[in-house]
Amino acid sequence: MIREVIFPKISTKTADGIITSWNKAIGESINEGEVLYEVETEKAVHEVESPVTGIVKKVLVDLGDEVHVDDVLAEVEVVR
Repeated sequence: MIREVIFPKISTKTADGIITSWNKAIGESINEGEVLYEVETEKAVHEVESPVTGIVKKVLVDLGDEVHVDDVLAEVEVVR
């Protein structure tokens, strides 16, 4: 099953950010809770964890791209 990775609301005042790094590439496995990417907001750089365990299948945004809350950033094939 494919699970979309959505950009979460990091704080009540943060609605967008810039992707500064991807810690996993397409084809790599990731565990739930492991840092998948980093995003820079107006106030800080945040590490964002994977919501699921699986294999990264697609990365839909590039480094330097601006993202908004609820944007789909990647797809992970869930491994149970």
